Amino acid sequence: MSVTDDPAVSVCFVVTVDGIELGSFNTCDGLGCEVVLETREEGGNNSLSWQLPTRLRYSNVKLSRPLTRDTEKVAKWFASMTTGIKRRTAHIEARTADGHVVAQWGLLEVVPVRWSGPSFSPESPKVAVETIEIAHHGYVMGS
Repeated sequence: MSVTDDPAVSVCFVVTVDGIELGSFNTCDGLGCEVVLETREEGGNNSLSWQLPTRLRYSNVKLSRPLTRDTEKVAKWFASMTTGIKRRTAHIEARTADGHVVAQWGLLEVVPVRWSGPSFSPESPKVAVETIEIAHHGYVMGS
């Protein structure tokens, strides 16, 4: 097994939206899709129900990281939605600690859904974490 065939044990997720890099994130959740099925029963045939595929549904993607200077880039992207929503193309790259790309996903017609910042409390000193959630309408292969 070569080095390039080894599974990525520790990765970060680098996000770009229309060529603008939003920085690296520690966690990425929600990459996936599902086929929506419609159930139809046939008259006179009581032994089964037909499962008909209708459309694909894409889940929202959530990315989290400790606060960095790149937080400002995310804030600018969200603020740009106030002047009109423009759907964009985003790319997420899973990279190893030394920067090698392990996998990548292209997301079509991306819009930001939610940003949540850290909770500050002197009673529980934790790392200040931010999370963004984005919606999309499908995947595109390549960069």
